[in-house]
Amino acid sequence: MPSSSRNTRATELLKKVRKIEIRTKALSHQIFAGEYHSAFKGRGMAFSEVREYQWGDDVRSMDWNVTARLRAPYVKIYEEERELTVVLLVDVSRSGLFGTAAETKRERLAEIAAVLSFSAILNNDKVGALFFSDRIEKFIPPGKGRSHLLHIIREMLELQPASDGTDIGAALKFLTNAIKKKCTAFLLSDMIDTDADGNPRYEEALKVAVNRHDLSVIQVHDPRERSLPPVGLVHIKDSETGAGAWIDTDSRKMRVAYERWFADLSARQETLLNRYQIDHVDIATDEDYVKGLMALFNRR
Repeated sequence: MPSSSRNTRATELLKKVRKIEIRTKALSHQIFAGEYHSAFKGRGMAFSEVREYQWGDDVRSMDWNVTARLRAPYVKIYEEERELTVVLLVDVSRSGLFGTAAETKRERLAEIAAVLSFSAILNNDKVGALFFSDRIEKFIPPGKGRSHLLHIIREMLELQPASDGTDIGAALKFLTNAIKKKCTAFLLSDMIDTDADGNPRYEEALKVAVNRHDLSVIQVHDPRERSLPPVGLVHIKDSETGAGAWIDTDSRKMRVAYERWFADLSARQETLLNRYQIDHVDIATDEDYVKGLMALFNRR
């Protein structure tokens, strides 16, 4: 690539990084810092000591072994960890390039991830990022500071994945193996990863990860993925597999069948996340993601 082209590309990237930094940093300061702190800061608790039960103590903190041994009620005392580790699992598969609104799914995921990153940094937490397709594309270990954060944002915008597919299970397994201490993890994806029968392929990995870490799921979708407009004969193509077909969108029967099929996929995913009590939110590319994130934080 000629040096002039490289310089132009670098300049454009810096502009994008600066733009997303200004917008998301402001949101983190004005809106999310307090909610992030209250929603996630208290989740990292370290055992401190045991003491005799006092009136008003939560009975769920009872240490039954010590109580039985000493024949008097004792409770466990925990101290809030001053520093959390936040890991962003960011889906960079080819399906993220789809977008019929102002942004593609990947652009929306990048902005949400940036807001979460700035919110974590404001609370003096470490932030790491795992970029995945159907393989682990890149892992940035948790760190602090503006330069570290901007490095993550640049990768969100610039990373060219080596593969097109999606394997959420592989990303969750990597998280479990790479981060031994309990962390706060956000899975950011369109969550389109099913087997031939329409069932999520990542249940086993999800089950292990949620027992090890504090996991939340932020799903981003494009409205046209769930409802097709009547625009006649259209050629559709799977961006990850390359498979394509012609469909008649003027057929109401076809549109209804498609909507039911996608609704069924979404319902199976919702059931899975609820089964393991995973906090989650679904945000469209044409919606204000601030409301979605606030709802996620408030539910915690």
